[in-house]
Amino acid sequence: MQALELIRIIKEIGRGKNAARDLNRDDARALFSAMLANDIPDLQLGAVLIALRIKGESLEELAGFLEACEASYPHLVAPVNTVPVVIPAYNGARQLPNLTPLLTLLIAREGVPVLVQGVTRDAGRVSTCEVFAAMGITAARSCGEAQEQLAARNLAFIPLDVLAPPLARVLALRGDIGVRSSGHTLAKMLQPFTTPAVRLVSVTHPDYLKRMREFFTQHAGGALLLRGAEGEAVAHPRREPVIEWCDGAASQSWTACAEENPALPESREAAVTAAWIAEALAGKRAVPAAIAHQVRCCLRAANMEKK
Repeated sequence: MQALELIRIIKEIGRGKNAARDLNRDDARALFSAMLANDIPDLQLGAVLIALRIKGESLEELAGFLEACEASYPHLVAPVNTVPVVIPAYNGARQLPNLTPLLTLLIAREGVPVLVQGVTRDAGRVSTCEVFAAMGITAARSCGEAQEQLAARNLAFIPLDVLAPPLARVLALRGDIGVRSSGHTLAKMLQPFTTPAVRLVSVTHPDYLKRMREFFTQHAGGALLLRGAEGEAVAHPRREPVIEWCDGAASQSWTACAEENPALPESREAAVTAAWIAEALAGKRAVPAAIAHQVRCCLRAANMEKK
């Protein structure tokens, strides 16, 4: 990106929360494409990241950023005549056991391919990848291997640095600047297939749920929105499960009754969680009602996208 153009953009977005202006979609796409290509000097890159952190992204900016992301990595080919489910796994477990692998395996057992993409580790948390590893499910080492795993068992976990290395590099900047960036939002919105797929998009705060609803009814579709468990895209087992289906034009809520005190693993350790999940899959443990509801929602959405 040319220096003068970059300065112009920083002037637009860097005026503080109340005075900053939003970029149009083309400028947003060009800016994030340059970030992904590592084509912005460190000083200006830090200014851009902090400016966006303070200002917040508009829907048009998110759309442009996401277009840049999707153009920056090769997409996978889904198994024939299927609509896969894409589950981002970036937060892990801090207090609750991480039951994202249970959700994944229950969906895959119904014949719907599931691609889980995310990080392998996160300090102080138990990642989805670690629970998978405790179950003998290893991460794919390439996109080709992920496709083979999807075809063989309807399930694959692929680290972001394997799936989309340019975006992974943007996320890694958190270690240098100390806070999350727009890249962390975009990573949870990826659609890594050449054909339609259902994205699970988890948010933490109710206000952001509204923004994601607006995005997936105005700029994109094929998304199931929810307030997940500690940021993971799995329904919180102790809350009323409310999951919204956004088809690019409208949204609808799919709800179920809350379950009082569902049985859960005794600790959040990966080995304990993995053993509990294995027992739940074998019918020896009850699947939390919220997660059972989420499975039904994923199957319903995949069927709707297939039509």
